[in-house]
Amino acid sequence: MKIIVCVKQVPDTSGKVAVNPDGTLNRASMATITNPDDLNAVEAALTLKEQTGAEVVVISMGPPPAEGMLRELMARGADRAVLVSGREFGGSDTYATSQILAAAINKIGLEDEDIVLCGRQAIDGDTAQVGPQIAEKLNLPQVSYAAEIVKDGKTLTVKRMLEDGYMTVKVSTPCLLTCIKELNEPRYMSVSGIFECYSKPYEVFDYETLKDDPLIDATTIGLKGSPTNIFKSFTPPQKGAGMMMEGADKATCEQLAALLAAKHLI
Repeated sequence: MKIIVCVKQVPDTSGKVAVNPDGTLNRASMATITNPDDLNAVEAALTLKEQTGAEVVVISMGPPPAEGMLRELMARGADRAVLVSGREFGGSDTYATSQILAAAINKIGLEDEDIVLCGRQAIDGDTAQVGPQIAEKLNLPQVSYAAEIVKDGKTLTVKRMLEDGYMTVKVSTPCLLTCIKELNEPRYMSVSGIFECYSKPYEVFDYETLKDDPLIDATTIGLKGSPTNIFKSFTPPQKGAGMMMEGADKATCEQLAALLAAKHLI
């Protein structure tokens, strides 16, 4: 049994966001982190590994320096890693990215009890589209917003978060789930894991590796194969300092009411 976890290296949005003239992010000039929701997906995979003995494979599409992130995930307990990297894949939107990752998952291979896990969404795009799109392209049943996962043979029972509650879904494997932060608390790297991560299998899938897959076509990958057009990307301005009012007397209340009325809030 394999658990394939799709992860993404994203810009650290706590700092200044740099944008190229064509509207894409200038990732080379920004510090990067592992996408937070993807860490929850990795933790879910490692928990299932402890319960079932499954092999955990982490896969990411990105530039060669993403190897460092994948090594860190192997130091957390993943068994092997695959980096999908090539100039032909650069500038891909969610549609093109899902095409490429689905082809890479085909290359790894899915069997009856295998599971694909993704984070709910990436903090650089916030679309929550790639996971469901991969499922559609691989013709897999999918459950999004997983807050609890229980495996019983070839069936998963998933507690799915809704806006006003939860629903319980049973799904057969192979399948794809997207994970949310409420699912678990990601573990840290261990000292032994750090020593072992460089001896674990690490592969790079480039365009030549994947080009024979029917999903890979020059018209559906990379910037030219991406139907999404970015009109404008920018760092939103910081909000100004708020006004603090102290006291609970009538005069303070009247002053507050007057300010709210002036802003047409009441």
